[in-house]
Amino acid sequence: MTVGSKVKQTLITLKGAKSTLRLYSLQEQDKKASAVYKEAFEAVDVITNDLDKRIKFLEYEEPQYKGD
Repeated sequence: MTVGSKVKQTLITLKGAKSTLRLYSLQEQDKKASAVYKEAFEAVDVITNDLDKRIKFLEYEEPQYKGD
């Protein structure tokens, strides 16, 4: 498994976690718990955005990673 494919797999996993956190934040009845889920969602969102930029950079710098 190449570096590019590992980073992409990590991004896919984090996007799944982000979706789950968003769902939990919307379904939670307790305001404090909902706020915690929302905060975690926002943190993972920042990470996924940064990782997405990193993938684009990897693909630009190392064309062999494109399409992995």
